[in-house]
Amino acid sequence: MPKKIWTKIKSLPEPTLLLLLSLVIGLLSGLAAVILKSSIAFIKDLLTTHVSVQAESLAYFLLPGTGMLLSLLFVRYFVKDNISHGVTRVLESISVSKSRIKPHNCYTSIISSALTIGFGGSVGAEAPIVYTGAAIGSNVGRSLGLNYRSVTLLVCCGTAAAIAGIFKAPLAGVLFCFEILLFNLTIGSLIPLLTASITATVVSSLIMGDGVSFASSTAPFQITNIPYYLILGIVCGFTSIFFTRTTLMLESRIKRIHNIYTRWAFSALILGVLILLFPPLYGEGYGSLSALLNNNVEGAVDSLIYGPLSRNPWFIPIFFTAVLLLKVFAMSFTNAGGGVGGTFGPTLFMGGILGFVISRALNLAGVSGLPESNFALVGMAGLMAGVMKAPMTAIFLIAEITGGYQLLVPLIITAVCSFVTARGFEPYSIYTKRIAREGKLLTHDSDQAVLTLLKTSDLIENDFMTVNPHDSLEHLVHVVEQSSRNLFPVTDLEGCLQGVVSLDDIRPIMFRRELYGNVFVYELMHRPVEYVFIDERMESVMEKFERTDAWNLPVLDEKFRYMGFVSKSRILSAYREQLSQVSHE
Repeated sequence: MPKKIWTKIKSLPEPTLLLLLSLVIGLLSGLAAVILKSSIAFIKDLLTTHVSVQAESLAYFLLPGTGMLLSLLFVRYFVKDNISHGVTRVLESISVSKSRIKPHNCYTSIISSALTIGFGGSVGAEAPIVYTGAAIGSNVGRSLGLNYRSVTLLVCCGTAAAIAGIFKAPLAGVLFCFEILLFNLTIGSLIPLLTASITATVVSSLIMGDGVSFASSTAPFQITNIPYYLILGIVCGFTSIFFTRTTLMLESRIKRIHNIYTRWAFSALILGVLILLFPPLYGEGYGSLSALLNNNVEGAVDSLIYGPLSRNPWFIPIFFTAVLLLKVFAMSFTNAGGGVGGTFGPTLFMGGILGFVISRALNLAGVSGLPESNFALVGMAGLMAGVMKAPMTAIFLIAEITGGYQLLVPLIITAVCSFVTARGFEPYSIYTKRIAREGKLLTHDSDQAVLTLLKTSDLIENDFMTVNPHDSLEHLVHVVEQSSRNLFPVTDLEGCLQGVVSLDDIRPIMFRRELYGNVFVYELMHRPVEYVFIDERMESVMEKFERTDAWNLPVLDEKFRYMGFVSKSRILSAYREQLSQVSHE
């Protein structure tokens, strides 16, 4: 781009510039979503279209592991970076890295997730495309030298556009940012988010067609079924707790296998066996989910290995209950074994399965003639609300991608019940739980958000002159003459902090020359009331200031070497500056 045009763009008023950039980001993120969906479909068709019935089982067993291996090699030898858990990475970049996302994330997640899912990995494409959209927003904003607040808004524009583009659901994209990413949404930021989201939807619709993502055969809502939707919501809430805790536990345990190729082989073997026994676990599972939404139960099962068992009326709900529970394992083995994919798609899949299983079981028990496709549709929103702690996103996403607005009342009932149930036992979403334990999570509380953004390492003052414990009073007085500070850290030869001498400690004797050669620093120094570590969370640092009533505290590294001081006045000044960025309209 010519330098004059670039300069003119950068000189535009901020609201105009952000609106223009949101349009560009929406266009790029929408194209990225189309590329990812098309790539997955192309790879899947290429591998499975001409597979004979006899070779189908072998393909189910071998292909997912092959895709995981290709993704593993691509990430290890080309990307050389961690690109898994896309939504969590976006949250962490906002909280820790000032919304900086590396340029390679604009395309690497697309390639790796297309390989993983196209070959049959049991994960979703939504988290990778969210990471892609966020990376596009981050790099566009940083290339123009925008501040943290503006870059963060563009990251969210990319995220909203990615969700909107892959689902053709603009409202859901905006709500996703509000509930999961943005800690302080303002009216000023709403317009760019809507612009990016709608642009991506238009791009996706023009290329992929304007139909809904999941066409469904829904029956009219009957108010007499409300109690059953309440039950579905409560069950979704408890299932979401199982989903979150089991996923994190499994991935943690699998990663204890330190050799990555042994981990891949183990994960590929388990995943292959699971898919061989339960074919709906292959890939995203959206084919089986669409079949259930259209009352095509036989098409959803897609298995011939159970023979006479499949003729038992209870076989179907039992089969899908197993699929429901094992999807968590299939997803975790895919990600831990080297694949790249998200939990968004599996959440929708499991929610639909859960809604179907409950309605089919109640129908078989003779309780009521419940519309199974309706319950499958509503279950998608229920589980999503519980797992992601995002009920508004769940309600409107499912309404948008299925055309199920006539079921808005049960969607609200089930999503709210699930959210309330899950939140009582598990306050964090699957995206935020990993980083909340490390104190890296931004919240909608501006004070807490600002403390999270402030880094101890950025606020260190290191213009304090150090002395040695064995220095004489005479030497110490010379240091005082040259210093503009009234604190003097005492360090040994390795640079480790031994104590602190203040001007008040030596004022009574500093002019008594007869003591200059007889009094030493180790006799005058005292231990600091508290100290902080260079990587300590700011919330913890502030607690130490409040507890000790100090104005300056020494900062140490992990080996207890002296790094400088951090002052309460410097923190308060940085706090005010950061708050103006976080809260600015």
